[in-house]
Amino acid sequence: MTDQSYRFPRFFVTAPSPCPYIPGRTERKVFAEIKGDDARDMAEALGRIGFRRSQNVVYRPSCDSCQACVSVRVPVQRFAPGRSQKKLLARHADLEVHACQPWATEEQWALLRRYLAARHPQGGMAAMDTHDFSDMIEQSPVDTVVVEYREPSVDGRPGRLVGCCLTDKQSDGLSMIYSFYDPDAVGRPGTADRAGMGNFIIMDHIMRARRAGMTYVYLGYWIEGCDRMAYKTRFKPVEALIGGVWREQD
Repeated sequence: MTDQSYRFPRFFVTAPSPCPYIPGRTERKVFAEIKGDDARDMAEALGRIGFRRSQNVVYRPSCDSCQACVSVRVPVQRFAPGRSQKKLLARHADLEVHACQPWATEEQWALLRRYLAARHPQGGMAAMDTHDFSDMIEQSPVDTVVVEYREPSVDGRPGRLVGCCLTDKQSDGLSMIYSFYDPDAVGRPGTADRAGMGNFIIMDHIMRARRAGMTYVYLGYWIEGCDRMAYKTRFKPVEALIGGVWREQD
């Protein structure tokens, strides 16, 4: 972040609504729009205190009686992959990875639809249409890329798209905004087994950030009591934002 001064945006709070992660609880968010020449600095400063970006808005949970959502990040220079993580890197080492400009494509949209239908059919994103998807990818006031993971090319033709991640490039590392992958590319006859693609995409970000001399990969929120968020604590060491301070967790 630069030393220039800038004015923080105006914050708003949403009305309580049912929590999509923990049954029986409600959620409330505080959010603000980021724009202008200071957008990147504002997004990074707010990211360090637990905010996440979605298009040109940053938000974080602000629930009255629940603090289950905890921001987590991986200090990449101290990351030590375990045996299963090393096997995962080797399994998918043949994939071709490209950081693309944030332009939505039909191929990406088709991949997202398959992913949501298989993994999050009742989630809030299930009702997205193509316009929503384009906005998600293209409306970014910061330095953003779409990282594509493809099967090996054949005769100069790009291989099949099996994974994507919308990623913000920050001065202190990478922030993984949203990732999705082919849920059917597991044990499909005649193709490579792409089991563990979600974890591999995180591993790939960590290793690339490390090689680039970056400090962190931000993984978003880990949610206590939500099994589908447990994977975020498998990357060791991991730091959690607790009481306004980033602390390493066991």
